Amino acid sequence: MIVSKDTAQHYTWGGACDGWILSPSTDMMVIQERMPPGSAERRHYHSVARQFFYVLSGELTMELEGEVHRVPAMSGIEIKPQARHQARNEADSDVHFLVVSSPTTRGDRTDIA
Repeated sequence: MIVSKDTAQHYTWGGACDGWILSPSTDMMVIQERMPPGSAERRHYHSVARQFFYVLSGELTMELEGEVHRVPAMSGIEIKPQARHQARNEADSDVHFLVVSSPTTRGDRTDIA
């Protein structure tokens, strides 16, 4: 079955961000996301899930264990289980990216104050 953001389940988060669930399986979840300028997710970690963020367009700022990484288009960054992280868009335009999580992050997230 062919899937795209036009046919995938859509949700919003963080007030202005979009997500499209491209593959909802429990052993590997794939989501396409859009973050407008100035948006950020809450700093958190996953106990079991390993994630890979791959930027399609724009630039993603990823704070990972206190170190800031700027991830340009057509590049990615891996987040290992237990690693504290926060995705942000500090650029002037939208950032579009894929998040691949194995296994799913559903029920495997702890926010950090």
